[in-house]
Amino acid sequence: MKKTLYLKFLLAYFIFGVFGFIVISTFAPSMTRDHLIRENAERLYSEATLISNSYASELYNNEISLETVKDQLDSLAVYMNSSIRIINPSGRVVLDSSKPLNLEDVDMIENFDPTITGNSYYIVDRFFDTFEKQNLNVIVPITADYKVKGYVTIHYAMSSIDDSANSLTGIFMMTFLILFLLSMIILIFFTEMVYIPLKKITYATEQYASGNMHYEFQVESDDEIGYLAACLNYMASEIARSEDDQKKFVANVSHDFRSPLTSIQGYLKAMLDGTIPPEMYEKYLTIVLNETERLTKLTNSLLTLNNLNTKGILLDKTDFDINQVIRNTAASFEGVCRSKNIAIEVVLTEEVMYVNADMEKIQQVLYNLLDNAIKFSHHNSVIKIETSEKKNKIFISVADHGIGIPKDDLKLIWDRFYKSDYSRGKDKKGTGLGLSIVKEIINAHGENINVISTEGAGSEFVFSLPMSKKKNEKDY
Repeated sequence: MKKTLYLKFLLAYFIFGVFGFIVISTFAPSMTRDHLIRENAERLYSEATLISNSYASELYNNEISLETVKDQLDSLAVYMNSSIRIINPSGRVVLDSSKPLNLEDVDMIENFDPTITGNSYYIVDRFFDTFEKQNLNVIVPITADYKVKGYVTIHYAMSSIDDSANSLTGIFMMTFLILFLLSMIILIFFTEMVYIPLKKITYATEQYASGNMHYEFQVESDDEIGYLAACLNYMASEIARSEDDQKKFVANVSHDFRSPLTSIQGYLKAMLDGTIPPEMYEKYLTIVLNETERLTKLTNSLLTLNNLNTKGILLDKTDFDINQVIRNTAASFEGVCRSKNIAIEVVLTEEVMYVNADMEKIQQVLYNLLDNAIKFSHHNSVIKIETSEKKNKIFISVADHGIGIPKDDLKLIWDRFYKSDYSRGKDKKGTGLGLSIVKEIINAHGENINVISTEGAGSEFVFSLPMSKKKNEKDY
């Protein structure tokens, strides 16, 4: 096999590293510096505004002494690592946090112009040549009696911003370098999990073409696909009638067929060995008949589930009494419950509760939930089915006191063919389709199903159905 795919991956990897380094070294320093300037300018401007509205205004209104303001500004300057000034419109420096208070020695800023910042609220320069190095400067006016009495200026050394920008850029570069080196793990995974298996897959397609259906794979690629195309086309027709598909279909069907068949078998054996007296035959034969009809319906449902990804579920919605469906479903498990000495407690809000849904599929949902509840319940326990009504919705709960579901498995139980480690011990023949069927059916109705479970204490499944509009009209 040609190594074009592997070489392309290596080339893309190193191109990514080179261009990533160039981009970071080119744009990161300036972008980081600009961001820090804006961020610090906003902070300084906010502080200058507070000083202007408090200490400076009180100073010009003779409400506070010059010494008190100087002490406050000195403390703020140390905290902000900056220099704070109060300047008259003429350029006379009234206070300077970087110098001691001296009323006799007057500092003047020549050519002082408070509009130097233009449309912005900050400027980066030496502030009228009063500093040896560049600073980030903000100017805020001090107003009293609707007049500008002076200005508060805060000056922050650009060297601090440059140092921070360089530090952040260094962090970016180091982070990128570490990520680049760590991403070499991808090369190892690519070699072990993609490239080498791809060779085996090519061999597998040849085996499929010859009728040896022991390999399963899915490949989405644009490189070696040319060689695989001929084999895949022929393989598609072979897979349709392959042994693996037959086994999978049988596994899917057996999950939902096993419990009804067990129930039918149990009732018939009980009739033959005399456990069920002749006068009760009619009742249990009716249940057996219902179970056989259910098997036919389940066949169509499982075939529908097999094509869910492309066709979805077609619903035949009608108005029906959910309470009666619950009673009938619970009755079908009488034999299984008797063998495990499990009681099913049915708590219904009203005698009759109409919902608008697909009765056959909702019956299947209840059947699957009850089947799981019984399967994972302890002997001599109780399973509770309860209904409640809220905001034009009917909520149906199926709760057991069995082994429960581990916390890590709660998000996985809806996946097809998924079985937790605990359930494998209880349900060795199961295929993990029951709850995925339940989820698909409830979602197709536009409703939700949730599970509350405590490991070792039991599980409760709750799903909702829309209340029948006809029933609501009758209530009014």
